[in-house]
Amino acid sequence: MSKNKLLVVSLLIAVTMVATATISMAAPIVIKFSHVVAENTPKGQMATKFRDLVKERLDGKVVVEVFPNSQLFGDNKVLEAMLLGDVQLAAPSLSKFNKYTSSLQIFDLPFLFKDMAAVERFQQGPVGQKMLMSMEGKGLIGLGYLHNGMKELSAGSPIRVPTDAKNKKFRIMSSDVLAAQFEAVDAMPVKKPFSEVFTLLQTNAIDGQENTWSNIYSKKFYEVQPYITETDHGVLDYLVVTSTEFWNSLPDDIRTEVKKALDEAIAYGNEISAQKAINDRQRIIDSGRSEVIEITDAQRQQWVDAMKPVWKKFEDEIGKEYIEAAVNSNM
Repeated sequence: MSKNKLLVVSLLIAVTMVATATISMAAPIVIKFSHVVAENTPKGQMATKFRDLVKERLDGKVVVEVFPNSQLFGDNKVLEAMLLGDVQLAAPSLSKFNKYTSSLQIFDLPFLFKDMAAVERFQQGPVGQKMLMSMEGKGLIGLGYLHNGMKELSAGSPIRVPTDAKNKKFRIMSSDVLAAQFEAVDAMPVKKPFSEVFTLLQTNAIDGQENTWSNIYSKKFYEVQPYITETDHGVLDYLVVTSTEFWNSLPDDIRTEVKKALDEAIAYGNEISAQKAINDRQRIIDSGRSEVIEITDAQRQQWVDAMKPVWKKFEDEIGKEYIEAAVNSNM
């Protein structure tokens, strides 16, 4: 063999070896999971559990990096960042998706679900699962529902029936459905960021707010709200979401394992959430700072009668068949 041919063969062998080494040393897929709460919350613990499961099962192939406490993005910016590829997973509250789909507004409808068991049945049923894909055309895919819990009303004065809420200012998330909910009882909805709620309550800039037991306790709203009415009038949940582009780019075997780990982590987070709601409710009662008012069936029916017209108002946007499926989940 001539020196030239020998050189060519040597070069080919070298190139092949480099290419093989490059493939074998390919960097793992990085999944950046951005959320806005502390690591010790149900959502935070779910994210940590997911990270650990992925490390255990896909070590070297996939790495999950968790960014709590809005270290990367707040809920108002994270979806835009996701579409740009700057983050791969997030879990904003369901009301944050209004600009991408109208169907998820169903979870803001008042007195639609009687308890979290009904919420779970609906979310895991055919309609709830269909909703996960309702934003696919906009570049987003829902991967699962994460619970916070049922919402209660807190205020500076006792609230038992709808007339007690008349002319009072209640902070709400940015949701037209929630605005209509309070307008239905002649109250005044005020759209303000969650981070401002304590100060607004403390300074009496607003009269009350709606939230879950865990949020009322962790954010110390009970310290500046002498009354909490156990209405269970709505649900506050999150949607674990990713971008269509990222999800479809994953190799089939990797995607299957990631989804399996995520499903297990979400179930883990939901168990923690359910127990936390019970514990935090009792902590508020034990504090003596706020009186928990339990309404009667007759009083609850007054709220249902007053707020149920909101369903009809948003029926065309959300979908009548979706609302009917949610009602059936209460059976």
